[in-house]
Amino acid sequence: MCSAEARGQTAKHNLIMLLKELNIFKSFVKQRPPFDIVIDGLNVANTTPKATHSETLLAVVLELEQQGLNILVLGRKHMLQPSRNWDRQNMNKIKQKAHCFFTENISEDDPFLLYAALHSGVHCNFLSRDLMRDHKACLPDSATRRLFFKWQRGHQLVISHYVPGKRVRFQRISAYDTIVQTSGSSWHIPYDENRGDRATYEVPQKWLCLTQEH
Repeated sequence: MCSAEARGQTAKHNLIMLLKELNIFKSFVKQRPPFDIVIDGLNVANTTPKATHSETLLAVVLELEQQGLNILVLGRKHMLQPSRNWDRQNMNKIKQKAHCFFTENISEDDPFLLYAALHSGVHCNFLSRDLMRDHKACLPDSATRRLFFKWQRGHQLVISHYVPGKRVRFQRISAYDTIVQTSGSSWHIPYDENRGDRATYEVPQKWLCLTQEH
């Protein structure tokens, strides 16, 4: 078998395994109450080099559990193998405090995260530093991409501050839509001062208010 054919067979096999895994995950989600927050476990665990991965992830889960949230942690199976970064005791505590689903190590976890968050309803947020650029680029048209962007801004949380041993703090999600708005003869325009490119989950924090003179 030539190398190109072998690569094609491998890609086909991986796709079949991914589809099977997605079907298992869909059943997993349907058998549980709607989640309040979905955590990108591997992404969140890499937040700081000052703590092991499992220590960071456990701190985040405990902080959210204290808020009374129904939590889903998405991870990969290698996280269940005891190591310096993945302490078995920490992982067992995480599994006690949150629903957990661990994909194959070769799987892309973003589709699982997006499915769980969307399936759980408009109240559900997700926690990740991933900008989801690849997923937006795959959407068929600009209107759909804008819709996804708007949903992302309203539902994505990121860790704004974490020092081991102290409380985890999250960036607050804006309660209003940061687009140009008008009311009567007044216009409200969101803007940044001396700011470079923002991440897609970030929104302008200042507003320019204009009123038409009669």
